[in-house]
Amino acid sequence: MENEIIIPKGNTPEDIKERRKIIRKFYSQWISINPDKIIWNTSLQAYIHVKGTSVNEILGHAPRSIEATMAQFHLTEILSQANYVKQLPTKFGDKNQKSFSKMLLLKWNGIRLLVGYQTTKGEYVLYYISGGKKNKSRQVATFQ
Repeated sequence: MENEIIIPKGNTPEDIKERRKIIRKFYSQWISINPDKIIWNTSLQAYIHVKGTSVNEILGHAPRSIEATMAQFHLTEILSQANYVKQLPTKFGDKNQKSFSKMLLLKWNGIRLLVGYQTTKGEYVLYYISGGKKNKSRQVATFQ
């Protein structure tokens, strides 16, 4: 069943709040379809896990732009098809990155994906998905 969602494109607090609700609903539906919350990435030849940290970081930043909000609707494709670009250090003093030994930048169709590596568990964990190219006319999302 497809739902068409109109995504507010403004930057008012109400628009950001509405985009946050849309993203939260999308992730709830995505997790119900993917209860293991993992997707195989061909470039890394490893699973990328979607955890609470992932969703919290995305909910904190992605609603600020329509591009980042729209990118979330391609979660499965992004996680599976993003290509490794480079390794980055973790941000010193960032409590959300504390559990990661390194961060990896991947890209898919202009969208940047930041993945953290947890040495203790040997897992790659989604940290953030950016919005990629700015396109103000894009405002309708479709998801199943």
